[in-house]
Amino acid sequence: MRLALAQPVRARLVTPDYPELPIRATLRYCAAEPFAVHVDFPAHVSNDGHGVTWTFARSLLEEGLDGAAGIGDVRIVPCGRSRTVLEFHAPHGMAAIRFGTAPLRRFLQRSYAVVEPGSEDLGPELDHGLMSLLDGV
Repeated sequence: MRLALAQPVRARLVTPDYPELPIRATLRYCAAEPFAVHVDFPAHVSNDGHGVTWTFARSLLEEGLDGAAGIGDVRIVPCGRSRTVLEFHAPHGMAAIRFGTAPLRRFLQRSYAVVEPGSEDLGPELDHGLMSLLDGV
C-alpha cells in the first residue's frame, strides 16, 4: 500500500489585468495527514520568489468538484464541466488558479487508494493533542 502520492498538474494563474500564466503545480496527499491535501506552487508565481504550499481538507476538494465550496482561505468553484478554479485568500491578496477538473478528480480518486474515505485515523496524535488541550482535566 502506498503511503503518499504526488501528482504534477498543469494549471493557469488567472489575473484580471494580464493574460493567464501557465504554471505547473503538484498535488500531494499523505496517509500521515489523512484529512489534508497539499498544492505546491513553484517559486516564480509567488511574491517573495519562494515556492508556496497551500493545505486544505480533502473533503473540501471533493465537495468543490461538484459545486462551490469553502468559506475560508480556500474556495473551490467549478467552471463548467471541464474546469475548476481554486481561490487562495491571504491577507495580502487572492490568487485564482484554474485547473482541469479531470486531473483533480483523478488525484482525489488516487488519494482514496492511500486512505479510504471514512477510515481516516489520527491515532495517538489526536489523543496527545486532546490531553494537551485539556491539561489533565
